[in-house]
Amino acid sequence: MTRLTDDAIEAALVRLPGWHRDGEAIVRIVALKGFMRPLLLANAIGHLADQADHHPELTVAWGSLTIRLWTHVAGGLTQRDFDLAERIDRIVDVPR
Repeated sequence: MTRLTDDAIEAALVRLPGWHRDGEAIVRIVALKGFMRPLLLANAIGHLADQADHHPELTVAWGSLTIRLWTHVAGGLTQRDFDLAERIDRIVDVPR
């Protein structure tokens, strides 16, 4: 797996509003009401992650879910991270 260059990462982030770079990862914090909604969203993302065989770090808290993506074996960001971020956005950004 090939790590992306800084320029490629910045270009990919332009297409992912709500995500930002944090060191060698990309992060999105989703604000949701209560505790169950973040937990349910984390479970839905877990299904996407298993399908992609690419697993984010998910932090569930009251009122929010933090999603952190990076490719462990590459030691940084790869196209797989951005592909999964796009899939995650499709379920996060569904009108409720």
